[in-house]
Amino acid sequence: MEKDLTYLDGIKHGLPVCFAYIAVSFTFGLKAVADGLPVWLATLISGTNLTSAGQFAGINMIVVSASFIEIALAVFIINSRYMLMSLSISQQLDKNTGTLKRLIMSFFVTDEIFALSYKQKDKINFTYFMGLATTPYIGWTLGTLLGACINSVLPVALQNAMGIALYCMFIAIIIPPAKKEKPIIICIIIAILLSCLFEFVPFLSFISYGFRVIIASVVASIITALIFPIKNTDGKTADVSEKEQNL
Repeated sequence: MEKDLTYLDGIKHGLPVCFAYIAVSFTFGLKAVADGLPVWLATLISGTNLTSAGQFAGINMIVVSASFIEIALAVFIINSRYMLMSLSISQQLDKNTGTLKRLIMSFFVTDEIFALSYKQKDKINFTYFMGLATTPYIGWTLGTLLGACINSVLPVALQNAMGIALYCMFIAIIIPPAKKEKPIIICIIIAILLSCLFEFVPFLSFISYGFRVIIASVVASIITALIFPIKNTDGKTADVSEKEQNL
């Protein structure tokens, strides 16, 4: 009989993610301070969100003075994938795991933490998951603090130059999967074209930056889903994938 995974097992499995998060959140700290946020606020955002892409999008919208509704909708759309990840993890948990513990776990669900949890199949428990989430959470918050502190003492010219790191990171994220999956590159192109329309077509310029992000994201996703529907092995369009049914 296999022993239950422990908190220390989670710590060990989460360390590689911790180091990766330090590098990414360092860029977020640089970006946040360069855009005018104080060090403490940039660190607080990471400590209370842990959403990566959602945080970067939120910062950009704060800079252009987007409304709370725009920021909330955009971040909700960007982070909606976490709901599906949480549903999947919930199927691997002991049925005796209480609601409070599930709520606590839901805060720490990210792409990487989900992937590591999913690999454990039916052996996930609250203690292990919290160990798995501890080091990535510390890495994400610490990286933000380091980036924010360093950028606050850099010359203005160098602060502005560091902004390119954000775009390099996003390019590094989208290019590898886009090279392998045609739907992804099509979705990216559609989103870019929509963004250009909002920017250069006069009668669309009244739409605020926040709603431009929301509209471009949703429309690009819908068009891509219509062009590239999920197929069953028999070639017919699937209403719900087998994996989703199992959730």
